[in-house]
Amino acid sequence: MSAVKSAYDSGLDKNPANYQPLTPLTLLDRSASVFPEHTAIIHGKARTSYRDFYARARRLASALQRRGIGKNDTVSAMLANTPPMLEAHYGVPMAGAVLNTINTRLDAATIAFILEHGEAKALITDREFAPTIEAALSQTSARPIVIDYDDPEFPQEGKRLGEIDYEDFLASGDPEFAWQMPDDEWDAISLNYTSGTTGNPKGVVYHHRGAHLLAQGNVVTGAMPKHSVYLWTLPMFHCNGWCFPWSISVIAGTHVCLRWVRQKLIWDALADHRVTHMCGAPIVMATILNTPEEDKRRLDHTVEFFTAAAPPPEAVLAAMAENGFNVTHLYGLTECYGPAVVNDWKEAWNALDLSEQAARKARQGVRYAALEGLSVRDPETMAEVPADGQTMGEVMMRGNVIMKGYLKNEAATSEAFRGGWYHTGDLGVMHPDGYIQLKDRSKDIIISGGENISSIEVEDTLYKHPKVQAVAVVARPDDKWGETPCAFIELKPGEELTAEEVIAWCRDRLAHYKCPRHVVFTELPKTSTGKIQKFRLREMARAG
Repeated sequence: MSAVKSAYDSGLDKNPANYQPLTPLTLLDRSASVFPEHTAIIHGKARTSYRDFYARARRLASALQRRGIGKNDTVSAMLANTPPMLEAHYGVPMAGAVLNTINTRLDAATIAFILEHGEAKALITDREFAPTIEAALSQTSARPIVIDYDDPEFPQEGKRLGEIDYEDFLASGDPEFAWQMPDDEWDAISLNYTSGTTGNPKGVVYHHRGAHLLAQGNVVTGAMPKHSVYLWTLPMFHCNGWCFPWSISVIAGTHVCLRWVRQKLIWDALADHRVTHMCGAPIVMATILNTPEEDKRRLDHTVEFFTAAAPPPEAVLAAMAENGFNVTHLYGLTECYGPAVVNDWKEAWNALDLSEQAARKARQGVRYAALEGLSVRDPETMAEVPADGQTMGEVMMRGNVIMKGYLKNEAATSEAFRGGWYHTGDLGVMHPDGYIQLKDRSKDIIISGGENISSIEVEDTLYKHPKVQAVAVVARPDDKWGETPCAFIELKPGEELTAEEVIAWCRDRLAHYKCPRHVVFTELPKTSTGKIQKFRLREMARAG
């Protein structure tokens, strides 16, 4: 039996007048048109207006296309929080290409894998990172066009690796370049690599639709007014800076670039530019609070500070408030464009005693308006767990701000989306009021200073030491970094090894932030079947 066609389906089709793909690229276009003279970017003594920001992004897109780079080609960026990174967030997708921002703390071997796996056609790299990039390029078959960036505000001494300087490359492009909207809002806009929980990192693919929606979702969640001033302490390489490079264009705000996260630089920027918003890991809060008094500046306004990772302790929240910051706790993953859950504070909770308030603040919270579904479910049956604050399940999400999937990894993509939900791998509970709270990480990820560290990767490195018989790595609480890796090592009979030798072994083979800060030599606790009991090791690590 054929369905009867409704009057609402007849002659009411999509056309260019009533349907355009969602993309964050239009956000910069609008701000440049409406507020052309407003300052878009502050970097050192340099100021860039929205008119010039848009023109430079278009130059970048034009220059890339003139080099044969276009639809679905990958352009990698190894950059600090500097203007070219902001320009790349618009210029690369304006060329139809896909932006791959690389973690500047990674080791050469991992970067080499990323360049090869992502098939980078171009690489914009800061001279500060030349030694690592030079080593990475020597280890990969990828042969991207290498474009060197020499920061005019903060010149670096690193070796020039490419055939052309960034400014010269931009000069070859057209500031009036007529960039095209994506063919489909589902087209890829960026590629972000996870930290590699088992083996090589996975390439998370974002689409234009999701980037547009989360960009606006940040503005709504943060209640960001027009012309907000945003300070860049969160790395722009991390989940595309949680999509804030695009968010700020929604409100024609000002980006304050910060090449290095240093105490005096932060306080000077906060006061001199009247910063209204910023994001950062717990380490950034520690950096702010531990600043010598002579380097702090008195603020006559409140700074909204968004943080993820572990919930800040009550003492830290109080200290931040005393210094002029209002802290909001977020939760998210690379696969959901950064933060997609917020601990939305309710006025009524201000009347609770401090212990009850602390319990509320320890929760991750509720979904962004841009996220359609947030649930805690049994990962096997897919049934929702009771909202009792006790029953554990896996935190799951669904909606338009979930990744397209993992690049060249259909098996991992299928598993991540099993049952029609994105499986975060985080274990938690659902409270009766609908707020979720994490309880554990099913993949034993260690979050240190906002960076994910795979315990398995560190263990694999330690197992290669000829004197090590067995090893397990767990998170150890740390006041400064939130968590750091703690290695428990069982030596082979008759062997001797020092903690310093273990750390040096890791530093020669891993990015330094992944290396253990603490090493304990002991017989590892095991089950009757020989499985290492990590829960006991976590207890030992917490006990100090």
